[in-house]
Amino acid sequence: MRAFLAGICAIAAALCTLAAVPAKAEVRILTSPGGQVGPFLDLFERVRDSGERVVIDGPCLSACTLVLSMVPGDRICVTKRAVLGFHAARSMDRRGRMYAEPEASALVLQAYPTGVRNWIIRRGGLTSHLLLLRGRELAALYPRCR
Repeated sequence: MRAFLAGICAIAAALCTLAAVPAKAEVRILTSPGGQVGPFLDLFERVRDSGERVVIDGPCLSACTLVLSMVPGDRICVTKRAVLGFHAARSMDRRGRMYAEPEASALVLQAYPTGVRNWIIRRGGLTSHLLLLRGRELAALYPRCR
């Protein structure tokens, strides 16, 4: 249990460095492998409420993609380095074994903006396989940062 709590603390600390707020009042995501959903929801709720813009400037994987559901799309832009990675929700049991969370996956899928949700569905939906959205396909859904 201590190792689990230490892992959560490490993720929270990484989030603080991951989403630095420069003077331009923007949050820049440089690289995020994802992690526990709770800290990301808290962070993106604060970003949404602050009015700050989100610049996705590198890999934003797993729980990081919740930014798309939490922050209005007109306040999100992507760079050429941006990559979004999606997969089904999963949890860990007391023995450290991962298991699927189909109900959570369905809720997350419905929370994504329509364009993102349709892109995921066209590729078979949220599964254990990581789907990567980048390049022209991503630029068709979100504007390039200026």
